[in-house]
This record gives sequence, C-alpha cells and structure tokens, in this order.
Amino acid sequence: MSAANREYELKIRRGGRGPALLAGGDRADHVEVVEIATGEVELFWDTRPSQTGRLSRALRADLAQLEPVEFMAKWRRWQAD
Repeated sequence: MSAANREYELKIRRGGRGPALLAGGDRADHVEVVEIATGEVELFWDTRPSQTGRLSRALRADLAQLEPVEFMAKWRRWQAD
C-alpha cells in the first residue's frame, strides 16, 4: 500500500507576488498534479487566489492518505476542462 504522494507531486504557481487577500480580480493561480516518474501534468486547475489555498490543502491531504488510483478517481471529476 502506497500513498499517492509517492507517485504524484503538487505544484502551485501563483499569478502574482502579493497575498491572495490583496490580489486583483484578474489574477489567476495555477494548481497542478504532476506524475513524478514522467513529469507529465495529470490534473490542473486555474483558480482565483482565494480558492488556491483551500484546494491545495485538500489535494495534499488526499495525496497523503489515498492510494494513487483512488486519488485520481476522486480528483479527475473536478479537473478543469
């Protein structure tokens, strides 16, 4: 049994340097789940700064607790199209 965080890595790119609270309405952050072995982006979201922290905490928790297959099944339905 291995946690998904052994196969996938979470990457967050902020759309600006300032805190989310002070971010303008046009700023977008990018959240990606990357397969470690290949470097391929498996899941991605463009988020408002106010959503980025919540999403990244939920992803990190599931990466640590779920099996890789379970993790992907859960989060694929929420992936940005």
